[in-house]
Parts: sequence; structure tokens; C-alpha cells
Amino acid sequence: MSIDWFSPAQCVGYVAFVLGVGSFLQTDDRRFKLFMAGECLAYVVHFTLLGNPTAVASSTMSLLRSLLALRTRSVWVALAVVAINICLGLYFAKQPSDWLPLGASCLGTLALFLLQGIPMRLVMLVGTIFWIANNVISGSIGGTALEVVIAVVNLVTIARMVRQKAATPT
Repeated sequence: MSIDWFSPAQCVGYVAFVLGVGSFLQTDDRRFKLFMAGECLAYVVHFTLLGNPTAVASSTMSLLRSLLALRTRSVWVALAVVAINICLGLYFAKQPSDWLPLGASCLGTLALFLLQGIPMRLVMLVGTIFWIANNVISGSIGGTALEVVIAVVNLVTIARMVRQKAATPT
């Protein structure tokens, strides 16, 4: 399969890349969620153009989840978002790899609603690994680059947060 590096789909993927990296550079949880919402919106357009409906569904739910997580930390809202993701998977998934973005979205939901700081970012890292696999399978250049860089940036940010925590007297 030949990939056009500058097709509209790939260009939107590059926008998601910038927003995603910006998200994981944040040590403030609120700014993290705002940047993530922007990344998810770009991903919705990107995967629509690539013709990957499970990734579109997952990205849409991730966008909704990021916005909801700015307003509430309700376990019930988190569980409702996870349940909707599972329903979307039952509707859209045709092969096992179709569950990768949905699984990533479920992990991200639980992380954003139920966790904070370093634990939140560690669970998000596992979701990032799921997205890397999905993006390689989908042929998403920007998405794959984004998630690999996000994994690295997230690890660096976690290390910064660990150092900040260690330097803060208790």
C-alpha cells in the first residue's frame, strides 16, 4: 500500500501530533486534558479520512471523555463512557485489532476520571501502546509518530514529576 505523506488525512494527523505532544508535556492535569481534547478532535477527522470507523468512534469518545473529565471525576460518568466504548466495539469491530483504539479509550477514560498525576500518566502510557499498534495497522504516519513521541514525552514528564515530588518537602 502506497502512502501519500501529504494527503489531507496525513496532514490532519500531523496536527494531532502537535496537540498530543503538547498534551503530554503538561504537568498540570487541567491543561493536559484540554490539549488532549484538541488532539482527539484532530484524530476524529484524521481517522475519518483514513476510513477507520473504530478509531473514529474511539477518538470521538476520547474527545467527549476529555471534556467531561474537565468537569467531573464521577466514577459513574467514567463507567458510562467505558460502557459506550464497549458498545461501539461490539458494533464496529470486525477483527481483533479493531479493539485496540477502544481499549486505549477505556484505559484513558479510567485514568482521566479516577487517577491524577503520575498514576494517570502511567495508565495513559499503556493506552499509548495500544494506539501505536492501531496506527501501524491503519497506516497512519502522523498517528504512529505521534504516539511514539507521546510515549517518550510521557515518560520524560513522569520522570520530571517524580523529581519534583522528591524535591518537595513533605
